[in-house]
Amino acid sequence: FKGIPQAENALGAPSAPVTMVEYVDLQCPYCAQFESTVMPRLVRQYVRSGQLRIEMRLLAFIGPDSERGRSAALGAGLQGKQFNFTELLYFNQGPENTGWLNDEFISSAYASIPGLDAQAAEKARSSSLVSSQAQTYDDKANTDQVSGTPSVFVGKRGGRFTFVGPGSPTVPVLEDAIKNAISRASKTIRE
Repeated sequence: FKGIPQAENALGAPSAPVTMVEYVDLQCPYCAQFESTVMPRLVRQYVRSGQLRIEMRLLAFIGPDSERGRSAALGAGLQGKQFNFTELLYFNQGPENTGWLNDEFISSAYASIPGLDAQAAEKARSSSLVSSQAQTYDDKANTDQVSGTPSVFVGKRGGRFTFVGPGSPTVPVLEDAIKNAISRASKTIRE
């Protein structure tokens, strides 16, 4: 993610013509697969070029480890490091609800992210700001009728978003949705 703008839960240039919203749970094995196989290509091809901005909305469907991980990721996000933190968790994901995502794991993850103030992130985990963000993502998931993770939506910035699915979308399916949104965005600019 070096050199790519990050702000809280967003990765990519704020001026990108297309936004992809992803709802994920840090314990979800399908999310881990999506994040490790699909996302690198999207970041390389569309985010780095300024065409796509990704918003990650963390949910806690699966259990206590999900809650703990979400608050930790949101704490890192307050320093513009949420994507760095979640990538570490996905690459080291343990079995669901086994306690793998404990405070020691979180502290180690924080300590391994260059430029992250681990103490500030730790303090932020239990802040009202992090709790409010989590509630906002839950509310948006309800509005968007999200019933599982990952759930992905794509649309032009400031416009309506289209659900891309069902299930974990593949690179070709997402590329089609992104290219269609880029095309719609460029038509709007020309008009």
